[in-house]
Amino acid sequence: MSAGPAADSRILLAATGDGGAAAVRLDAEGSEIDRTDLAAAELADWVREVEARERPRWVIRSARELYPDLLSVGVQLTRTHDLLLCHAILRDTDVVARPLAPSPDWLPREPEITEPALFAPDDHGGAESVADLLDQLRAQLGVIAADRTGRLALLCAAESAGGLIAEEMRAAGLPWDAAEHDRILTEVLGARPSGGGMPAHMATHADAVRFHVGDPTLHLDSHVKLLRALHRVGVNVESTSQWQLSEISHPVIAPLLAYKKLSRLMSANGWAWLAEWVHGGRFRPVYIPGGVVTGRWASSGGGALQLPRILRPAVRADPEWMLVIADVAQLEPRMLAAMASDKAMAEAARGQDLYAGVVASGAVATREEAKYAVLGAMYGATTGDSGRLVPRLRRVYPRAMHRVDEAARIGEDGGVVSTWLGRSSPRPDADWQAQQAAATGADVVPAEVKRARGRARERGRFTRNFIVQGTAAEWALIWLAEIRHRLRQLPAAQTPATASGPFATQAHLAFFLHDEVILHVPAEQADAAASAVREAAAVATRRLFGAFSIDVPLDLRIERTGEK
Repeated sequence: MSAGPAADSRILLAATGDGGAAAVRLDAEGSEIDRTDLAAAELADWVREVEARERPRWVIRSARELYPDLLSVGVQLTRTHDLLLCHAILRDTDVVARPLAPSPDWLPREPEITEPALFAPDDHGGAESVADLLDQLRAQLGVIAADRTGRLALLCAAESAGGLIAEEMRAAGLPWDAAEHDRILTEVLGARPSGGGMPAHMATHADAVRFHVGDPTLHLDSHVKLLRALHRVGVNVESTSQWQLSEISHPVIAPLLAYKKLSRLMSANGWAWLAEWVHGGRFRPVYIPGGVVTGRWASSGGGALQLPRILRPAVRADPEWMLVIADVAQLEPRMLAAMASDKAMAEAARGQDLYAGVVASGAVATREEAKYAVLGAMYGATTGDSGRLVPRLRRVYPRAMHRVDEAARIGEDGGVVSTWLGRSSPRPDADWQAQQAAATGADVVPAEVKRARGRARERGRFTRNFIVQGTAAEWALIWLAEIRHRLRQLPAAQTPATASGPFATQAHLAFFLHDEVILHVPAEQADAAASAVREAAAVATRRLFGAFSIDVPLDLRIERTGEK
């Protein structure tokens, strides 16, 4: 198999039914140059050698399906073209005249939760067709080439990098102190009951609720029974949500809210969660890149994206290692300012606190008002404080407000909007379209018109936020990819982090949540890793917005634990 120039090297890896793979070297158009068939026993070493020699772009069906096996034997890939992740983008994009044809063969498979079995036959029938993968690649390259701005190419590269990073973070794990987690649970919930049942502090609040409603046997976790009990004592709410209960003055409210808070912690991250998800000093969640329509990540196991702040002290670096923790201040409004080329809003974003800059502009009087106004602008609030304050932003930041207002109008009309790099919103379903069409008829009743308008406004709020949240997700993807690239240049650790799998001697990403990262790094490299995070943020901003000046400041710290 010819080596080919490293800069242009592209190799397709297609699994075969015997656990091996076909490695197909491709030219720039995605046509086959030559092919090597590899048995399962030789695949990892072959990939390791080629990766070290030429750093090709590996064309793969899905990092989720291929990469865990490679990582389990210490093989890391530098860059890929993830056909599954890119298909979802290119199928739905509205920025080219002819997007990718959708196919049921390119729907995501359920993520694998168990430990990888090295190069086992595919669960969905064994061999992947090289011809099918090549057809898909060529179709994708055609759509990418049709976008003369180059943004779809950047988005697909970033999304593919995200696929690798998600699997690498699972392989490395987030350093987690199970004893500290247990201590927090015991302190907050009460001692763990030996024979099952409710921890002491939860039981105290539950007993107080039962006392105030006059029902000593009330099952608090039955929504229907709890509502009936509340109604009997004059607490006439439609649900037991916090925002409804907090509006009521009654002795039962305080213990009920306290119980619900503890119950959430117990069910989502209690001792059962600890036993299932933390092993050998690591929490290894299952990330789903692009799992949300805006491009944000989701999680299908472990609840990584909903970890409560109270448990952050359990995130604890290994001996001789440190955590580098960084998050972005007000990422989404900063993205809006840059997307709209709104220099006035960019000026408000200078420094750490955008909301303080909005106050300084004279748009509003207080930081709290600024927050309500900016969030209302991005989420389409029309009532309350947000609805009252948003019109003031239109006077001071007309370009930014026009950008989201226009996205809302397009959405209300049934149209599609796109993020900065070209991820497009879903089209309205047939039911929505039929309802809007029926509302224009001559004999339609006013109630139907009202319902149709309400759904149109709801869709407008979605598309208004889609362009902002989706562009923020794109910035974060590039940030992640640039951090990863820089960490790979650092030398091996002096003291291994023995539970971090293939990253035992390498500074690595350990956690990601929308606009926050946690790195696990050798103590001697902590400052260099922190610099890498800052540099990556600057590069991500330039990659998206070029010469337009917008501050994207980081709250960055180097700590032993994840506690803020």
